[in-house]
Amino acid sequence: QVQLVESGGGLVQAGGSLRLSCAASGSDLSLRGMGWYRQTSGNKREMVAYITNGATAYYGDSFKGRFTISRDNAKNTIYLELTSLKPEDTAVYFCLVCSRYRCSADGVGDWGQGTQVTVSS
Repeated sequence: QVQLVESGGGLVQAGGSLRLSCAASGSDLSLRGMGWYRQTSGNKREMVAYITNGATAYYGDSFKGRFTISRDNAKNTIYLELTSLKPEDTAVYFCLVCSRYRCSADGVGDWGQGTQVTVSS
């Protein structure tokens, strides 16, 4: 069973930055991709970025350039650097350990509890 601990969310002003972390524990993590998804109020969850077990990163079209995903396999941890934040980035950000080496847009795997990011204008 996979367990995930997310951290790093909070309140930040527009233009600011945050770093989210997701530490995973469980088996076969080195074989699985990991990703970040977000959900805003009233909307379905969308993929922000994911990183394969081989550390290749993929981004949703809306997030290229401002967000950076990285992975520390020794710690079974992924990170998401959020920069140039906008009020519309306000959402709950969820970590996912994907069911296979890469992640799907709709997210299949083991989910974290989510961490709130609020960007004030």
